[in-house]
Amino acid sequence: MRIVVADDSLLVREGIARVLEAAGHEVVGFAGDADALLDLVGKLSPDVAIIDIRMPPTHTDEGLRAAAALRQERGPRMGLLILSQHVEPAYAQQVLTDVAGGSGYLLKERVAEAHVLADAVERVAAGELVVDPEIVAQLLRKRERDPLTDLTVRELEVLALLAEGRSNQAISAQLSIADKTVETHINAIFSKLGLEPAAQDNRRVLAVLSYLRGRMVTR
Repeated sequence: MRIVVADDSLLVREGIARVLEAAGHEVVGFAGDADALLDLVGKLSPDVAIIDIRMPPTHTDEGLRAAAALRQERGPRMGLLILSQHVEPAYAQQVLTDVAGGSGYLLKERVAEAHVLADAVERVAAGELVVDPEIVAQLLRKRERDPLTDLTVRELEVLALLAEGRSNQAISAQLSIADKTVETHINAIFSKLGLEPAAQDNRRVLAVLSYLRGRMVTR
């Protein structure tokens, strides 16, 4: 299997190459940033690209954006394995939505576990999805957590008034805040409860249902 490795750390690149070559794979190229990775893939057409999520120049999500671009450009025929130094469930969710296909998201510490890394590479090459067990655990814990705990005191006050059937104007008068501030709080509530943009009335109803469920659980 032909593999390229993108990471700005020479030591990490060499460590990954050593593990993969010992497992019988061929590392055909290295890149230190996202632009170099895109050029390398264009020239070599590897079976799998292993990509650090944080690369120059900003060391934020360049690797993830490069992976999404490669998926869009090359389709499902190339496996993409994203490596991260930290547990970042939000980025894992992006892998599931923006990269998809034969893709994976592993913590960098797994590089030291030769069988784990080799297995992940083979699975993404075969079109499977691979997510680090620790990240899966984080996603499950996040799903189980009551989203109401993310709301501020003022947002909870606004939501409680929504549950009473109050209009934005009535909430504004009750809390002695501007109508625009009420709208800001309501949009923040929608965002924190994971309610995607839709018909405004539907989101209000769903937010109220979340609030009422939370009240029932805490009783």
